[in-house]
Amino acid sequence: MMKVLEETIDVVENSFVRKALESGQKIVGYTCLATPREIFDAAGLFPYRIKALGKGETEMADAYLSRFNCGFCRSCLQLGMDGTYDFLEGMIETNGCDHLRGMFENWQHVAPRPFFHYLRVPHLIDDDSRDWFIDELERLIEALQEYFGVAIEPEQLTAAIETQDRIAEKFKKIYESRWGQRFKVTGSEIMSLMLAEGSLPSADFEKLLDDFAEELDRRKALSYSARLFMGGAATDEVELVAGLEELGGLAVADHFCFSGRAYRRDTTATEPLGKLAEIYLKNLLCPRMFMNYADRKAFVSEKIAQSGAEGAILFHNKFCDLHGIENVKLRLDLEEEGIPVLVLEKEYGAAADIGRLKTRVQAFLERITRIKR
Repeated sequence: MMKVLEETIDVVENSFVRKALESGQKIVGYTCLATPREIFDAAGLFPYRIKALGKGETEMADAYLSRFNCGFCRSCLQLGMDGTYDFLEGMIETNGCDHLRGMFENWQHVAPRPFFHYLRVPHLIDDDSRDWFIDELERLIEALQEYFGVAIEPEQLTAAIETQDRIAEKFKKIYESRWGQRFKVTGSEIMSLMLAEGSLPSADFEKLLDDFAEELDRRKALSYSARLFMGGAATDEVELVAGLEELGGLAVADHFCFSGRAYRRDTTATEPLGKLAEIYLKNLLCPRMFMNYADRKAFVSEKIAQSGAEGAILFHNKFCDLHGIENVKLRLDLEEEGIPVLVLEKEYGAAADIGRLKTRVQAFLERITRIKR
């Protein structure tokens, strides 16, 4: 199963993408968790979450986005410019952060995709924002219907929402399987599943989850020296997490940008677009939602308590303003609660930097060991 999972996320244009292209299915790229994939599923499209898979080369992208921009965004732009993402029929831009918007707008300027839509996402969570987001989702549906010649009906949206609810519940069970006394899955494997979710059609991802859960039942328990919470900025660097876990500290809970679909908040809405607006706004535990820090902090503290994590490692890519500032506040608040915290600023995709990061993590694990004594 792990071989299948690795092959799925090892390259951008995986076998599922090739199969979709051969069948004539159109693929639309997006980056932000706020983009409801249910709408694309209901339209018969393939929503593909744009990623760079740890490839830190940005020679072409640096001509358009300076090196004072997030390395993840520059790496994605690089892949858009060098032809790696030419299979995308369209792209969905969101106002996640200025670096992300710069990536999309320069990409569309240099190597434009035939379909391009700007999905505006509110920065607040209240009734007015919900209504505004519903209007934006309606605009997205209208644009997809007009360009791709499809009809997106309420019944199709309802069915797609039910599918994603079911998938999220299965994902959540695997995610939380690390919380017992004996756990059998690593944080790097959870990240691999997160990346696969945005690289496969929904039906194929659900089958992958079923197969993975069945394999877990046959595994032996893992050994470790400390339980860790990991979180922070958008990163798809499985090798980074795996390399740090080799030191003995396993990630038993995490909250990276790509992990958001493991949890779906309850909604009181009854009609499809209202449900989607509430689910996705409430699930945006991201620093861009600048008035919602208390909710994010509570979520992290809750996951640390539920998982029995003995320390937290918070990542941010160099020049990431949102997570760089948030991680300072989060570190101070968590340490007030008696939770050891390590903040790591890193270059995206900088494999040569792994030695420095391992040294700091090793010292952090030794600190946790002293505390446990």
